[in-house]
Amino acid sequence: MPNIGTAKFHIGQVVRHRLFAFRGVIFDVDPEFNNTEEWYQAIPAEVRPRKDQPFYHLLAENEETEYVAYVSEQNLLADESGEPVRHPQLAEFFVETPDGHYTPRERLHH
Repeated sequence: MPNIGTAKFHIGQVVRHRLFAFRGVIFDVDPEFNNTEEWYQAIPAEVRPRKDQPFYHLLAENEETEYVAYVSEQNLLADESGEPVRHPQLAEFFVETPDGHYTPRERLHH
C-alpha cells in the first residue's frame, strides 16, 4: 500500500510547473495518480513522476494558450508572481479576491 501524504497545494492556489513554462489554478486534487496508463506511459521516462503522490488538475496557461493540465506534486511550485491567471473557465470555478487569490465558488448540490 503506497504511503499517501497530505497534499502540499490547495484548491484555488496558483502554481507553476517546475520543468515546463506553464502555470495555473488548482481546481481538483487526486490523492494519487488517477489517469490512464496510456497517458502515464506517454510521459518520457526521464521525467515520468511517481504515481504514489498527489496529482493536481489545473486550469493552465502558457504564453500561447489555455488548457486543462494534470500534474504531479513533485513537478509543481507555488507561483508567487501575483499575476492573474487568464483561463476562460476560471470564473466558472472561482471568485478572484481583492488580493489576487482565488476562492472556490459556492456550488449548488442536488
